[in-house]
Amino acid sequence: METTFLIIYFAALLVLAAFGTYGLVMVIYYLRLRPTDPKPAREVALSRYPHVTVQLPLFNELHVAERLVEAVCRLNYPMERLEIQILDDSTDSTTKVLANLTRRKRRMGFNIHHIHRTNRQGFKAGALKEGLTTATGEFIAIFDADFVPEPEFLNQTIPHLLGDPQLGLVQARWEHINHDYSLLTRMQAMALDAHFAMEQQVRNRAKCFINFNGTAGIWRKACILDAGNWESDTLTEDLDLSYRAQLRGWRFLYLNDVTVPAELPAEINGLKSQQFRWTKGAIETAKKHLLRVWFSRQPLRTKIHATVHLTSNIVFPFILLVAILNVPMVFLKANNPELSSYFNLMSAFIFASISSFLFYLFAQRDIRTDWRNRMLLFPVFMAGTMGLAVNNTKAVIEAVINHRSAFNRTPKYNIRRRGDRAWQRSNYRYSKVSAATAIEVLLAGYFVFGIVASLSFRELAAIPFQLMYLFGFALTGFLSMRHAWVRK
Repeated sequence: METTFLIIYFAALLVLAAFGTYGLVMVIYYLRLRPTDPKPAREVALSRYPHVTVQLPLFNELHVAERLVEAVCRLNYPMERLEIQILDDSTDSTTKVLANLTRRKRRMGFNIHHIHRTNRQGFKAGALKEGLTTATGEFIAIFDADFVPEPEFLNQTIPHLLGDPQLGLVQARWEHINHDYSLLTRMQAMALDAHFAMEQQVRNRAKCFINFNGTAGIWRKACILDAGNWESDTLTEDLDLSYRAQLRGWRFLYLNDVTVPAELPAEINGLKSQQFRWTKGAIETAKKHLLRVWFSRQPLRTKIHATVHLTSNIVFPFILLVAILNVPMVFLKANNPELSSYFNLMSAFIFASISSFLFYLFAQRDIRTDWRNRMLLFPVFMAGTMGLAVNNTKAVIEAVINHRSAFNRTPKYNIRRRGDRAWQRSNYRYSKVSAATAIEVLLAGYFVFGIVASLSFRELAAIPFQLMYLFGFALTGFLSMRHAWVRK
């Protein structure tokens, strides 16, 4: 039995170490490439700007719908060459607000269309695909409800597309409207900054596959159609189409210095829903495309990066497994002193944590002047990531066993500053506590027991990790209950 526990524990640590060490690989690439945004191949005179369609997929976004439409109407682009499609699947009063807003904007001269579907067939992918059938633009810009594009967005992105006919997508970096709203939003900002400043930027400059992030990007319409159009058989239609397009030979461009502000989820149950969708969808996309990637003519480097890109979410079941086994390992070591050499070997896996630290450090240094202060949050961020392991493990398992689920969008509340409690009054707020939350609370209690056991056996080396697990599961479980049960 002891041997079985050791093998399982060692194997789980090995998986986590492998993905953690990949962060160091990204840092090495970053230092070698010193990535910067490329200049457009040629400047384009305003009179030669092409027709552009801006698609705004919305579903019950009463709090932010008007803000989005107003921002798009402020885009600095010739009005006669700009088409705006509001792809509205709403079932509440958002539809009435958008219909009235559309009529008002049309009277002002905007070419804007309110396309309301009475069903959510295909969810967001279905809405985008239906809108594309009537879209007149050569290029298709897409913004989700929580984004507020800057007026110069099209002027900053379209010249790249015009200068390279094989360029299928230009993706901008997400900025954060409400970064300082709470500890929760600061942790989300750190995660997203690393994804964009390191993963997207480095992979793109290394000529490896990247993905459209579902919003804040602009496609060449011909690329979407050539890749097979939008499909809804995964929860990450953006990642799916990205791989289909790049496997067809289209190139993508990520611009680190072009940013689009967006609202981060202010309450944790909305965040957990978002993370569940992203985690499950990525595994679904991996199942759909990973073999195609390896049988393609792409360089080996690209195949390896794509494999890590598509499968990185499988770490969550292993995080959970290591967490659960951590406490029995304390008892096993205390009662079997001859196994000390094996546990000393396992301590080498701490270097994977150092790799992760460097990965996030260089991401913050790349885009933040206050990166030193932000990196003080790193231990809390890591603990919060551990706290999401139950939620995201469920997503991985459902993807692996082909369990289908609906596309549950993340509620947005138009929150910009600290102290704004608009989300508490919203009908969109998640008000039920899930079974995953109950497990998180139980795991927090489990690690209280683990810390007491470690102290009694003088296994002090286990306590820092147990404290992180305790904090992560306690924070996630407590906030899930608090945010669900808060009074309106």
